[in-house]
Amino acid sequence: MIDPTRHRQLEELDMVNLCTRILCNSRNELYLNMHFLDISLSSLGFEADPSMKGMGTDGYVIYYAPEVLCRLYQRGRVYVNRAYLHMVFHCLFCHLDAGKGLVGGNTAQAGNSMGSSDTLKDAPPVSGQGTVRKRRGEEYWNLACDIAMESVIDNLHKKCIHVSPSPYRRELYLRLEREMKVLTAEGIYEALQGMNLTQAQYSRMAEEFYVDDHGKWAQDRPPGQLVPRQTKWNDNREKMQTEMESIGQDPFKQGEDNSLLEQVQVKNRERYDYKGFLRKFSVTKEELQIDQDSFDYIYYTYGLKMYGNMPLIEPLETREVRRIEDFVLVIDTSMSCSGELVRRFLEETYSVLSESESYFKKINVHIIQCDDKVRSDVVITDRDQMKEYMEHFTIEGNGGTDFRPAFEYVSNLRAKGRFTRLKGLLYFTDGKGIYPVKMPPYDTAFVFIQGQYEDVSVPAWAIKLILEEEELKEAYEH
Repeated sequence: MIDPTRHRQLEELDMVNLCTRILCNSRNELYLNMHFLDISLSSLGFEADPSMKGMGTDGYVIYYAPEVLCRLYQRGRVYVNRAYLHMVFHCLFCHLDAGKGLVGGNTAQAGNSMGSSDTLKDAPPVSGQGTVRKRRGEEYWNLACDIAMESVIDNLHKKCIHVSPSPYRRELYLRLEREMKVLTAEGIYEALQGMNLTQAQYSRMAEEFYVDDHGKWAQDRPPGQLVPRQTKWNDNREKMQTEMESIGQDPFKQGEDNSLLEQVQVKNRERYDYKGFLRKFSVTKEELQIDQDSFDYIYYTYGLKMYGNMPLIEPLETREVRRIEDFVLVIDTSMSCSGELVRRFLEETYSVLSESESYFKKINVHIIQCDDKVRSDVVITDRDQMKEYMEHFTIEGNGGTDFRPAFEYVSNLRAKGRFTRLKGLLYFTDGKGIYPVKMPPYDTAFVFIQGQYEDVSVPAWAIKLILEEEELKEAYEH
């Protein structure tokens, strides 16, 4: 007689083996169609979890309910492929961690609040009456992440994942694209809060875009385990961008996967460390100060012991340091630039340059205001002058935008010997102007505010730095 328990265990094992084959085949099919995802696709393991109501990932493993996965596969392997890719994209774009700072608290515990009979699970209905404007936390963030990833997948013209978007989806995509250039989860999250959705509208939208359960995103994991996860997927995303940009150089493949590449490029822009960025414009110079790292204490004490008052090695009285000396800061004072943002930017720059380790006792910083012509040039030589300038700062200009006069002006200053070693020029602007064609003999960076700039015409030789308005505002207030 066959043991019922043993029989049930064998059936469960057979189903797990079958599900593993389904997921492996899905991974292989996705790789054959999108080689740039090779590392990312292989970064997730598989684990059966009967307690799951669908599929989900924690950034390390894809958890699935075997019965649900098999039903999904019966609908068509394209749906398994889409679900697999959807979860990989969540990891690549750091949705598992990014929402905690955006909405406060743990955004993953609630998972997704809606589902449908055609998706991976039947989710309970959303509680509450009236509008959902007050639900500005987990549910909106989860929905925003799903919309962002589904929009990317719907724009990938690959047969292995192609399902014709419903009219509802296409209409929502168009509505969001009118508000933002790239449909990121952060941007969609802000847009959802302004839509004033009713309960029925929210439920309809959540049902349309539900794919996976987000409950595993940060479930009972100490912070020490989250950092390696973030690092791994950040590395995967950077390698993915390099691969995609290399593919994009092929004229026969240009135009493919543009939506995904835009998402990757936006996410790979580091949250700025302004102090670190300004180090790009520093120079090496010797200063009079004892270099504690220039000698070995063992030989020093040995000499004192053997010869009394005669150390074998004396500390050097100078040391090499990298600090800002010659520097140009240009402010776009055209009508298209916000005066408040200009003040915040200058305040942040002042706070960095005021730190003793950032620049020499004597500096040569030119702060130039320019719209379609150079309006003013104030030379700062020490911290006190910088402080006085900030206290009496006024904007001059409000004309059109032309970047060329500022570069011509700096070239004339260099010809007159006004700079010793000019390392760089920082240009704060919204990008809506005429750029110089010729590359200057020093590093140049154009600084933009996220969501308030155009960088289509920025020359290839220039550095682009995108600052977050909220972070700039916080720095200004402090």
